[in-house]
Order: sequence, then structure tokens, then C-alpha cells
Amino acid sequence: MSRTFNQILAIYEGSDGEATKAMYVELETMGPIGLVAINLFRACKTSGRAKNYRGRRYKGAAYDTKQWSMENLAKVLSEHGDALGIVWGWERDEKQEFHNWVLYVDTPRLRGQVSFHTAARGQGPDYPGAWDGVKDVAAQRICRFLADVFVERVSA
Repeated sequence: MSRTFNQILAIYEGSDGEATKAMYVELETMGPIGLVAINLFRACKTSGRAKNYRGRRYKGAAYDTKQWSMENLAKVLSEHGDALGIVWGWERDEKQEFHNWVLYVDTPRLRGQVSFHTAARGQGPDYPGAWDGVKDVAAQRICRFLADVFVERVSA
């Protein structure tokens, strides 16, 4: 099944857990690129949700899921990032007091960079580039990336 950018964005913006899980199942069948897509999507969505949650329990759970997704992402990128042509790595953000490690991911299909702040550096290399300075575009870039992954699957 192919999914369009608008369908993926609707899943990102929505709260339909079954639709999200169904998309993850499809992506899992695509191998390493699908795992990259799942963990980028999950880290971004849970990070965005956590910023809006009021209750400590929900906020904490969302940030825990973000951290878990970032760890999964770093693992799959450590194993397959070079073969997939994905530039990624870690950089310290001295301007942040607590969440001062940044995981950057930049692929041609993302049409730009996405980044996630966290308290502790995970596995993987130092990031060879610099922040691109563009704010509030991660969700759009990641949803476009997923749409491209689905198109490539259908084309293959």
C-alpha cells in the first residue's frame, strides 16, 4: 500500500493509535529504511505531544517514548546509515542547560535536517555538519520522507 504525504501528516496530527500502528507495520516490512522512518516519526510525534501535555504522567511517558525512539534510531543508523546514505550524528548544544545533546539526521530525501534534543548522548558519531537554523519543520520533513519511502516501495 502506498501512503501519501497528506495521509501520513493526518496520522501524525491525529490520535488514531490503530492507524499509526498499521503504518508502522507496513514500514517494518521495508527493512532498515522502514525502521529509520518509524523511529523518526515516533520521536517527532511524541516530542511534539509531550510539549502540549499538562499532566506529568503523560508528559513523562511521551518523553520516555521519544528517548526510546532516538535510541532505536541511533542503533539502526549505526548499523545501516552509511549504506542508506544518511548523514547523522550528535552535537552538544551549549545554550541548553539540561537537554543539551542533539541528534541530527540529514538525508537527501528529508530535503533538510531534523534534530532532537535530549539529556544524554546516545551511540553514534559526532555530527559532521551544523544546525541549519530552520525551526518547526521536522514534522513536515519527516512526513515527506515517509511518503518518499512509500513511493519508492511501490516503484520497486
